[in-house]
Amino acid sequence: MTGATPTDYRARARRVLAIEAAAIADLGPRLDASFDRACELCLACRGRVVVTGMGKSGHIAGKIAATLASTGTPAFFVHPGEASHGDLGMITPQDLVIAISNSGETDELVTILPLLKRLGVPLITLTGAPRSTLGGASTVVLDIGVREEACPLNLAPTASTTAALAMGDALAVALLESRGFTREDFARAHPGGSLGRRLLLRVEDLMHQGDAIPRVSPDTPLAGGLVEMSRKGLGMTAVVDAAGRLAGIFTDGDLRRALDRTVDIHATPMSAVMTPRCRTIGPQALAAEAVRLLEQHKINALVVVDDEGRLVGALNLHDLLRAGVM
Repeated sequence: MTGATPTDYRARARRVLAIEAAAIADLGPRLDASFDRACELCLACRGRVVVTGMGKSGHIAGKIAATLASTGTPAFFVHPGEASHGDLGMITPQDLVIAISNSGETDELVTILPLLKRLGVPLITLTGAPRSTLGGASTVVLDIGVREEACPLNLAPTASTTAALAMGDALAVALLESRGFTREDFARAHPGGSLGRRLLLRVEDLMHQGDAIPRVSPDTPLAGGLVEMSRKGLGMTAVVDAAGRLAGIFTDGDLRRALDRTVDIHATPMSAVMTPRCRTIGPQALAAEAVRLLEQHKINALVVVDDEGRLVGALNLHDLLRAGVM
């Protein structure tokens, strides 16, 4: 037992956060033409950006490679230990290498330097020792040196890996903006995420089509409309004319209003109880737009029509919930 109190734990945590925040803050004033050159090299790369690093730096390298790849810069991680045992074949003369090493003397990286030189690939090194072996052999060096590690022994990579990660993020975002990378581009790289669903899914991807669409004619008795609503399970039915054009919609709310009027469900036609001017949406609209319409107008379902006003689909709140759009 250390005898530490909750106050001690929090004090130690605040010290760590202060040291790592200072390490990141120190990077800003240090940026110079080398950073510009690094960006230009990445943008000019005709192959892939290969990110490499050993140990904790390797974990940071993997994350930087993933961030680059998802923001418009094709990239992947190569383990430097495996590179000298065959994986160097993954690197082509059209590629660019980003190496991460706080000391700049990591054996596994230094070992593959001659091979990288033989390939003629540009080498960008993120290091705390610009005058190191790696630094001296690099096309561009980005200084990520820190005053101290957050580890009280000043040994465990903490502030230095945080600085490397922050510099990698700075590089990725600078490239993202230079490429004109958009939210839609990001969504295409993340189709399984919530942003991807909001920006990629369209109404036609979710709507009920064909026989699954609840529909009746204007002269159908209300009783027939209720059967159609119950059979299709969307809590509504569209009312369409002989040409398939939308004439109106009948919902649970319309039913309650009809019952308040004590109408004869067998004699009253749908045209007398439907809502003639209803909210509609096109099949090519984003599913997120359907969500906006439902929320704005406090309704639970939408009919989908084409440019000629013909009924082509229907969807409700539950369809959007199941798709994860809302």
